Amino acid sequence: MEWRNSMSFSYEHLWEQALKKKINKTALRDMAGITNSTLSRLSKDETVSMEALARICEALHCGLEDIVEYKLEKNGND
Repeated sequence: MEWRNSMSFSYEHLWEQALKKKINKTALRDMAGITNSTLSRLSKDETVSMEALARICEALHCGLEDIVEYKLEKNGND
């Protein structure tokens, strides 16, 4: 059996933080100084730059672990 690792990121915690602070996506974009493209990638759980994540953390006054979750999944192939 061959094992392949599949990685993914989830920004579900980011949206929870924003909701808790009553900040919509457009306001978050403006507060953090990120682009529409970055916001779109976040909405699709795609990778974004560490700089963008740092800006979001600063805007929300939180840590990286509060907005992103890294998921490593092992897929077995016969």
